[in-house]
Amino acid sequence: MQTPLEITYQHVSRSEWIDEYVRSRVAKLENFSKDIVSCRVTIEQTQSPHKTGNPYRAQVEVTLPAKGELVAEKSDKVTDPQVQLRPIIRNAFEAMEKQLKKQTAKRDGKVKQHNDEPLPPVATVVRMFEKDGYGFLKSISGQEYYFHRNAVLHSDFERLTVGTRVRFEPNEGDEGLQASSIQIIDKPGVGGSADGDDDLDMPAGWEQEPRH
Repeated sequence: MQTPLEITYQHVSRSEWIDEYVRSRVAKLENFSKDIVSCRVTIEQTQSPHKTGNPYRAQVEVTLPAKGELVAEKSDKVTDPQVQLRPIIRNAFEAMEKQLKKQTAKRDGKVKQHNDEPLPPVATVVRMFEKDGYGFLKSISGQEYYFHRNAVLHSDFERLTVGTRVRFEPNEGDEGLQASSIQIIDKPGVGGSADGDDDLDMPAGWEQEPRH
């Protein structure tokens, strides 16, 4: 990598075994892509009030020259961090490996590109909890996805408002559906792309549907 690995701990005590394990997983990432510019890994105990127990989260951010930023994250409730943090970190890195494999395949021409390649799904921001650093998206099919502020590319979390349209990578987390690699398409009142590919009607009923 061009930039040294960055490991950040939030509400979690720094651990030598976590540092070593993360370095080993990052070395494995470089086997999937030699183009990685930088990698940032965040290990934190989340403060999201919609979750119970002691949820921990591992997030892996990778910067590539052409694609830009890729983000993968996994979270779960933990009672024994010494035992249960490792699979959370492993799952986050495995999700990133899948994204890198996809990008490498595109670069090597092993998958169709341009108009034959499906774009990431589109969703609308339906609820924001700015102070707590998270929110929810709703896709055109009506499914809701939780997202953390660090899952928003280009540090654009503060730009999100209810009604903002985004593209995202869907993930199945232990706490339910989650979104990563979120990128803003347009904000309320701002037109989307000229070709209409980004058109998405506001999901019916979202403004009145509380989350239990």
